[in-house]
Amino acid sequence: MFEPTYQADVVVVGAGIAGLSAAHRLTSAGVTTVVLEAAPRVGGRMSTEKVDGFRLDRIGQLLSTSYPELRRTPGLDALVLRPFAPGVLVHADGRLHRAGAQVGGRGARGALHTVRALASAPRPTAGPRVRGGFPWPAQAPWTRSAAPLGGAVDQARLGTALTRLAGTPVERLLSRAELPAGQALAACGVPARTIEGFLRPLLAALLCDPELTTSSRCADLALRAFAGGRLCLPEGGAEVLPELLAGALPPGTVRTGVRVTAVSTTSVATAEHGEFRCRAVLLATDASAAAALLPGLRVPDFHPVTVVHHATDEPPGTGAALLLDADRGGPVAHTAVVSHVDPSRAPAGRALVSSTVLGTPPPDVETAVRAHLARLYGTSTARWETLAVHHTAAAVPMMRPPHDLRRPVRLLAGLYVCGDHRDTSTVQGALHSGRRASAAVLADLGAAAPTREAPEPRTVRAAA
Repeated sequence: MFEPTYQADVVVVGAGIAGLSAAHRLTSAGVTTVVLEAAPRVGGRMSTEKVDGFRLDRIGQLLSTSYPELRRTPGLDALVLRPFAPGVLVHADGRLHRAGAQVGGRGARGALHTVRALASAPRPTAGPRVRGGFPWPAQAPWTRSAAPLGGAVDQARLGTALTRLAGTPVERLLSRAELPAGQALAACGVPARTIEGFLRPLLAALLCDPELTTSSRCADLALRAFAGGRLCLPEGGAEVLPELLAGALPPGTVRTGVRVTAVSTTSVATAEHGEFRCRAVLLATDASAAAALLPGLRVPDFHPVTVVHHATDEPPGTGAALLLDADRGGPVAHTAVVSHVDPSRAPAGRALVSSTVLGTPPPDVETAVRAHLARLYGTSTARWETLAVHHTAAAVPMMRPPHDLRRPVRLLAGLYVCGDHRDTSTVQGALHSGRRASAAVLADLGAAAPTREAPEPRTVRAAA
C-alpha cells in the first residue's frame, strides 16, 4: 500500500555528504526539506565497516586540514581531524625517505621546507630509533648515498614551487592552460628525479589516479591543499562526516530505505512510499544514479580503488606517516599504520595497517599486497591478519581534461544536481557542490541563504 503523499519545499535525493550539506543549508534558511536515501544508511561511498573493534574505511580518500569546506559546512562542528605526520615517506630505490612540507602555526607562507631525505641519517645499531618524529625499526634500510629525490638545489626548487603554489589564488590556478597532470609535471620547474620520486606518487595518492590522466588544474588544487595543510583522516572513520551532517538535521528530515524511481521539478516518485510533492528537487546521488533518473546527464568514467586492511600486534615503525611507493614495486600506491594516526580505528594493543591499490588490482590482490608491504615496511607480514579487502569499481570520478570544476548545478528552475562529479572528485569538491546547489535553490525560491559558518574542525596534534 502506498503511504499518503508527503509535502516539502525541497526533496533531496541521496544522503551523501553533498546532499546532506545542502539539506543543512536549506533547513537553516527555513526551507522545509526531505532527504531520501535508497540505502539503509547515510554516507554513500563514505562508509566504514566495523570488524572486531577495527574501523575499516571502504575507500579511504585522504583529507586535508586546508579544505575550506570542512570549516564552512554547518553540521561539522564536532568533526575531529587526525593529521598524518608532516610530509610523507617515500619508498624509492629500495629505501625510505622523508619528503614534503612542514606546516605549523606559521601557516602555508614560509612554513614549507624543502625535501629532507632520511637516507643521510646514521644507521641505527640496536632497537628502535626516533628521528624526525618517526620511530624506525633497527632493520630500516639506511644509506648514505644521495637521495633519489634530488640534491640540495633540487630540494630548494621544489620548496619554492610548493610555497608559490600554496599562495596562488584558486581562480588563477583555474585559468591556467589545461593538460593531463602527468604531462604538466614536466614543466613544473623541478628535475625529473624529483617528479618521479615525489610528485608523481604523491599526486597519484591524492587523485586516486595512478596514470595521472587528471586535469592539471585539479592536480594544482590537490598540491595546493597539500602544501597549505596536513593530510588527515576523520576521527572514527569516513562515515563520521555523513553521520554528523545527518544528525544535525531536524528529526525526520532523512529517510533511508526509500528508492526514488522518477523525478520532476515538482515531485519525486518512490517505489514503496508514493509521491513526494515539492517546489524543487535536488539530485545528490552518484553520477550513474543521477543519470538513471535524468537520461542525458553525462556520466564520467571512474577510477577503481581497492583498500586492504591488516591487523597486527607488532606494527612497523613508521609512526603516523603516509608511505608512498615511488618504485612502483607492487600494487600498493600508499599505505599507513592508520591506528597511529587515529587510535580509535583499532582496539587497544593492536594496530591497523590500511593499504590502497589504485587501478585494476591483480588477481590475488591480498597475496600481492602482503608481499609488497613486506618490502615497503622492511618487516615480515606473514603473521598479519587480513581483516577486509574492499574493492570499489566506481570509486572516484575521473577528471580528465578538459574538466569543468564548476559544472552547472542548476539544470532548470526546480531541478538541481550536486556531488563530487560536479566539482572536484574529493570531499572538498562534494561539499562545495552542495554549497553551490543549495545557493541556487534558495535563489530560485527567493529565500535568504544562512550566513553562519561552522567552527573550524578540531585537529588533534599527531606525534609528528
